[in-house]
Amino acid sequence: MTHTSYARVAALLFAFLVGLAPGAMAQSTMVKGKVVDEKGQPMIGVVIAVEFQGGVNRKLQTKTDKRGEFIQLLTESGMYKITASDPKVGSAETTIQVRLGRVSEANIVLAPSTAANNDAKAAELRKAFDDGVAASRAGTHDVAIERFQAALALSPNCFDCHYNIGVAYAAKKDEKQAEAAWMKALEVKADYPEALNALSTLYNNQKRFDEAAAMSAKAAATGGASGNADAVFNQGIILWNQGKIAEAKAKFEEALKINPNLAEAHYQLGMALLNEGKLPEAVGSFETYVKLAPEGQYATQAKGMIAQLKKMNNE
Repeated sequence: MTHTSYARVAALLFAFLVGLAPGAMAQSTMVKGKVVDEKGQPMIGVVIAVEFQGGVNRKLQTKTDKRGEFIQLLTESGMYKITASDPKVGSAETTIQVRLGRVSEANIVLAPSTAANNDAKAAELRKAFDDGVAASRAGTHDVAIERFQAALALSPNCFDCHYNIGVAYAAKKDEKQAEAAWMKALEVKADYPEALNALSTLYNNQKRFDEAAAMSAKAAATGGASGNADAVFNQGIILWNQGKIAEAKAKFEEALKINPNLAEAHYQLGMALLNEGKLPEAVGSFETYVKLAPEGQYATQAKGMIAQLKKMNNE
């Protein structure tokens, strides 16, 4: 490659680094859980219904095993209602947020008293939460906050409510209130990865890098022995924004070992490879990103980089 070509690569690199965005939020491919009775004993053979709440009629069914546990694979993120039913006891249900790339948990106590999950209060709670999700999707964030707060009044330990209130405040550009809501979510559930990742991203954007790294490390620890791909990716973004490119690259590679389908990690790895002057390898990473996320937030940039880098490599 000529000196002029290298200069063009440097110019392109600068242009695309300026637009670097923070890491993606947390995702899920499976829901698992356990059903126990009022004494905490596992319940065997309980029918588990998993219903998608995103407007499309999609219902899956499984049963608990001899340990009272169940697993259901999923292919779409969103809100799901999990219902545990036993002909002698009744039914109980819960609603959870599922994200691609992450295992979500739904543990249920099924007893004559908890079968009251089907009573008026439970229906009111579910409606308030669902209304909040709908308002958030519609961009009416004040309404979303009001509805999630109504759900909290019915269920003070609803960490998902606190989290979603934080998301709504973040959309309103009220970072102080968003931070407070996510911290409240962690008071209820200290290992809640969505809140940890959200705070990590917030602190990273505010250049509070030490706090961002601490939250990201906690989020990574919630993923078990294999770690959490999104949290590890966020660690890479934090390092990148601190100018620690080599360390950031190692984190992007680590995230891809955990989840090879994490599109944003392929893009950022491509940027790191480009920074090292490894053009063919960078092209490969960008191409993988485009394959995984053809309409992703970096798709236009990636396609442009692929075309330019291939052209330069042939000069």
